[in-house]
Amino acid sequence: MAQNSVYFPDEFLAQMREAMPAHLSFEDFLAACQRPLRRSIRINTLKITVDDFLALVAPYGWQLTPVPWCAEGFWIEREEEDALPLGSTAEHLSGLFYIQEASSMLPVAALFAEGERPERVMDVAAAPGSKTTQIAARMGNRGMLLANEFSASRVKVLHANISRCGISNTALTHFDGRVFGAALPECFDAILLDAPCSGEGVVRKDADALKNWSLASNQAIADTQRELIDSAFHALRPGGTLVYSTCTLNRDENESVVAWLLARYPQAVEIAPLGTLFPGAEQALTPEGFLHVFPQIYDCEGFFVARLRKTAAIDPLPAPGYKVGKFPFAPMKSRESAAVADAARKVGIEWDDTLTLWQRDKEIWLFPGEIAPLLGKVRFSRIGLKLAETHNKGFRWQHEAVIALANTRKLGHELTLEEAEEWYRGRDVYPQQSPATDDVIVTFQGFPLGLAKRIGSRLKNSYPRELVRDGKLFANRSE
Repeated sequence: MAQNSVYFPDEFLAQMREAMPAHLSFEDFLAACQRPLRRSIRINTLKITVDDFLALVAPYGWQLTPVPWCAEGFWIEREEEDALPLGSTAEHLSGLFYIQEASSMLPVAALFAEGERPERVMDVAAAPGSKTTQIAARMGNRGMLLANEFSASRVKVLHANISRCGISNTALTHFDGRVFGAALPECFDAILLDAPCSGEGVVRKDADALKNWSLASNQAIADTQRELIDSAFHALRPGGTLVYSTCTLNRDENESVVAWLLARYPQAVEIAPLGTLFPGAEQALTPEGFLHVFPQIYDCEGFFVARLRKTAAIDPLPAPGYKVGKFPFAPMKSRESAAVADAARKVGIEWDDTLTLWQRDKEIWLFPGEIAPLLGKVRFSRIGLKLAETHNKGFRWQHEAVIALANTRKLGHELTLEEAEEWYRGRDVYPQQSPATDDVIVTFQGFPLGLAKRIGSRLKNSYPRELVRDGKLFANRSE
């Protein structure tokens, strides 16, 4: 990449020169910013183990290099990117991996450091969902994860990624993150605040990222970040963990924001140092115990991560002035629940007692049980999974429930490569072998693609229209 392709304001360079630790070279920083960003993926362990994934993709000749801070993360090099984008591969479409920048895997690694197993977690600024899906995988789909996104247009993308990855323990909200301290005081075991920031760390992906950069803008962003971290800290229970992160490099939006919180609540917050998070973490460690990742250290995007512990309760904020409105769902009675579970089991959809059945008119939903204490306190955009719609002949099972809950070992009809390709294109499939039942979960590589209805010799395609793909979908096998 040419030296002048990345735009650097003079004031930014002066600020970086000052912020750069003595053991790092400013010239290395500039050189790293000019290099194209390495691509990386995170294997979705809700669907497949790391070893099984590596065995599955071995014939493709992909070069996968482990990311030190994420056992499921790998930098990826592949020769067929022009012919087959990574996001169009069968393994991506079926949710076996997520395309995620390596440094953005760091905050979730920090959230689950030292064997922590939080039951109730919030991701304050969640879209497009890379960290949300990473958190859900680390939780093993247990407990409850509240994923909030302020931008309405991005909530849809967030839901699509959650659905593709087979996530069932997540509730979505659409708010300014500053409301949660008042609305949900001391409700969460762990909170990730990956704060909106000036994005100085992403110049390797976007050469014009700093076109509108200014010191004044950084200060204005830092004002918002202080309000967000204050709100998040109020929503955290005593003993809980708060991870604050950004993809920017200046101290005003990073160390200074955390210092402000420490000064505001000196008796109630302490830093949990990150120097032993992974081998080599000390190269990015600040004197305070944060990770300030300049792009040249690990050859990735610039990032900042701080892990904080709430050691005591603090005075609550004034109660919010809004009305939540009547909750439109009612829990399903046990006899009806048993009938729904029995009908679902017959088509291969199963769940355990961490999920509970709720109904709204003709819709049947599965909510994570841990959500109960939060109901009525905030308005949710979406909770858990939409399982089915009732109609006079029974149930119309929903795609997202099939993807998350299908028991393909018990019931599932494996498609050939050609049939799977037809399925992803939204076309009906004429299988070589006809399945034994009318409602059938179709699979490829053993993973659910959706629910089909057998009509004569064809399988009627129910793949959601918005997910239909064209072009090449399957990688070449080099064996």
